[in-house]
Amino acid sequence: MRRLDAELVLVVVLLATLQLTCTNADWWSLGLQSSISNNVDPHIPHKERCSKLEYLIDSQKRLCSQHEKILPILAYSAKLAIDECQNQFKFSRWNCTSFPEKNTTFGNVVTIRSREAAYLSAVSAASVAFAVTKACSKGELSDCSCETNKRLRKNQKWKWGGCSEDIRYGQDFSKKFLDIREDGNTAVGLMNLHNIEAGRRAVRTRMTRVCKCHGVSGSCSMQICWRKLPNFKLVGEGLFQRYEGSSHVKFVDKRRRKLRIINPDFKKPNKTDLVFLDDSPDYCEKNDTLNILGTRGRECNRMSQGIDGCRLLCCGRGYQTRVREVEDKCKCAFVWCCSVKCDICRSRREEHVCN
Repeated sequence: MRRLDAELVLVVVLLATLQLTCTNADWWSLGLQSSISNNVDPHIPHKERCSKLEYLIDSQKRLCSQHEKILPILAYSAKLAIDECQNQFKFSRWNCTSFPEKNTTFGNVVTIRSREAAYLSAVSAASVAFAVTKACSKGELSDCSCETNKRLRKNQKWKWGGCSEDIRYGQDFSKKFLDIREDGNTAVGLMNLHNIEAGRRAVRTRMTRVCKCHGVSGSCSMQICWRKLPNFKLVGEGLFQRYEGSSHVKFVDKRRRKLRIINPDFKKPNKTDLVFLDDSPDYCEKNDTLNILGTRGRECNRMSQGIDGCRLLCCGRGYQTRVREVEDKCKCAFVWCCSVKCDICRSRREEHVCN
């Protein structure tokens, strides 16, 4: 009887979690191709489009309606986050698979307060800050442009000028759009808020200084410099490194609610580190409830000792080697004028697939 009671409690908790997931807004849906085409229809008034987006909560809809041209930028940032997540995890057991047909873009795996959920929170906040900042500098938003704050610099060889990309505005919008979804009095809320902030900092700390020479006859007596956004892939890579070294924390509710690292022998996470509350589920085997596909049938690298290697990716189940014929362009030559002609060469290629 006790076992049945325990199983009943587990089912109730799981159903509550799934209900929360389905009713909670999944803003990543903006980045799915079918959603992008629907959300940028110029024949529908902007405020009406914002109000009808079921995967935004009310405060996000209001923020959306206040910025006339923000929807395509948010759609771009969501797609940027999805693409970068899938790029960074393409060789991992969990490869950031998206499910366009479901209520949640990444399936129910996001209900686990794991390091994967931590990465998703961080890369999402980073992508919103990045996309909005880029849009400001390109003049795509009416209420922002280049950075207005002039930095003081005593160095006589260069000075600030040009159009510095306004990361402060991008970060502020990211904060308004994403932080409002989280409850800082709960464990998962504190976890998400920490990781969201880490994502924004990953963009800001990778801003670079770009300079252009000025002077008589190319003497470069003075340089005009401005700040530029990094390539977003660098941000994704940096967050993936943080993911691999993320800190396991627990919720503490004493004088004030906070997260504390479980193992006191480990370094306390700073504001650029990622944190998680629960261990990751088993990504080796298929789990329909959590929308985990498992690794059976995944292609692996027989020669690699890393996460893409057959030993790790196949979870010890072994692999099969298949040979298939492929066609590639070859013997390409420039033909005057003006084209390139190639032959089609056929070859046999080995593939190694997890059992």
